[in-house]
Amino acid sequence: MINTNLKFWRRELALTQAQMAEKLGIKRSLVGAYEEGRAEPKLTTLVNMARLFGITLDALVTTDFSKKKNAKAALLQLQPATTEPTRPGSGNGLRILALTVDKEQNENIELVPQKAAAGYLNGYADPEYLEELPKFRLPMLGTGGTYRAFEISGDSMLPIASGTVIVGRYVDDWMTLKDGTPCIVVSSKEGIVFKRVFNRLKQGAMLALHSDNPLYSPYEIDVEDVVEIWEAKAYISSTFPIADLSLNRLASIVLDLQQQVSTMKKA
Repeated sequence: MINTNLKFWRRELALTQAQMAEKLGIKRSLVGAYEEGRAEPKLTTLVNMARLFGITLDALVTTDFSKKKNAKAALLQLQPATTEPTRPGSGNGLRILALTVDKEQNENIELVPQKAAAGYLNGYADPEYLEELPKFRLPMLGTGGTYRAFEISGDSMLPIASGTVIVGRYVDDWMTLKDGTPCIVVSSKEGIVFKRVFNRLKQGAMLALHSDNPLYSPYEIDVEDVVEIWEAKAYISSTFPIADLSLNRLASIVLDLQQQVSTMKKA
């Protein structure tokens, strides 16, 4: 089970072979050899693997974690046994991101439709729940990072219309978020929302969420209520943005003035 489990946990931890090798203190080529079954790790390396994955040495070599039920149990076991929330970048425990892969072991983009939004709050860490979601891939996004798609509702982010699918890249360190970054924010109180995030973590462990639609007032959310943050990288919509008539009118006025100036010069 070593090669199967090594591939499984490396992807669960969103690590490249080079990053995995660095954490284990071995060469990258050895990680590839272990995953392909061309070599077997030494005992010390196996111990380091088990510690990194948060599982026992016996489980590492005897349990197939690529099976849904085994993976679910392991993921639940890895959740911090504390009432304090796990916040990326805070050093407060380890948060394992559940994901799915295709037959070629490429990560899928799971789609969370509006009707599944409520269930996502309970199933975001459950591999069996994610297996039931629609999946697709966007090669244009490349291989860096883990992506998930969410169908948004409402008009708070116009001209992005209700029903648009936002494709976000998982943010593992919230401290790195820059002010004004459009994100899907998953929280226990607000559910799934699409907003521009303003980082207030250092000042008061808060995030300020702003809408692009000026009719909606910004508000703050306690970081302890935040479950996941996905930085928006693309969107898919069957509705084209409505033209801003005021801008069109302004452009028309400028064009008229340019024509008048041109006529005056000729005279």
